[in-house]
Amino acid sequence: MEKRQSKTMFIVSLLIYGTIFTQMALYVIAYFVGWDMKFNLVDACQSALKAIGMASLKYALDALVIYTLVFSGWKLGSQWIQTMKMKRKFQQYRENKLTIDLNKQYSIKKESILVISYPVPLAITMGFISPKIMISTGLMNLLTEEELEAVIYHEMYHQRNDDPLKLFLLSLCASSMAYIPILKWFNQKYRIIQEVMADHLAIEKQATSMYIGSALLKMLKVGKLNSMPFVYASFADTSVNYRIEYILNPLKDRQLKIPMKIAFKSFTIFSLICIFFIYALA
Repeated sequence: MEKRQSKTMFIVSLLIYGTIFTQMALYVIAYFVGWDMKFNLVDACQSALKAIGMASLKYALDALVIYTLVFSGWKLGSQWIQTMKMKRKFQQYRENKLTIDLNKQYSIKKESILVISYPVPLAITMGFISPKIMISTGLMNLLTEEELEAVIYHEMYHQRNDDPLKLFLLSLCASSMAYIPILKWFNQKYRIIQEVMADHLAIEKQATSMYIGSALLKMLKVGKLNSMPFVYASFADTSVNYRIEYILNPLKDRQLKIPMKIAFKSFTIFSLICIFFIYALA
């Protein structure tokens, strides 16, 4: 159930964002090249505003379009640059023998686990394309072999599910279109579900929740890792209370209920935008 919920949240978020973003992008292109578009949402809004004597709001609408497009471009570019910088930095602290040994231990043909020499316990999955699991020597010194295995299985779920990319896309949707509040809710709840599903894989692989639970508690005692300037899936940074509840009782059925007020507000805003488009260009 939770996996289906997360998939639905991801798809709906992209559909909402994609619909509005495409219209805004076409509007800007048409403005600069003189292209006469049909069924453009922003043009429709402006025509509707003029019709009801509120033409001055056209500038506010233009500002919203510019903000959304510029912010989206900036966030995409900055995330890509920061991710590349951190990948190069991590390579400088690479522990060759430990990296080779871990990849062999988990029968990974292509090197997807990187061990770095770093005293602070660290376990993250990063990268938009071919994501890699980063494990620090500090983490390996902190955990037992079984606990480390649980953490790696957890991160393998994020890696196989391309969670760094998906988390970035949902973050982009929520932050650049904050005027549709359900996107923020989807972003938050998707992270919770994916962490629980990653824990579930570790429990399934080891046939016990003991090691993933003890690893999480040890990481919490050490303290939360300072946030890094790019999107990644981290073992101990997200949804701790919910995960502990799941680890203690993995058989309990948990369903996230969509907040109806937020959903209604978001649906109303989205519908009005679409109606304005159709009205002006029909």
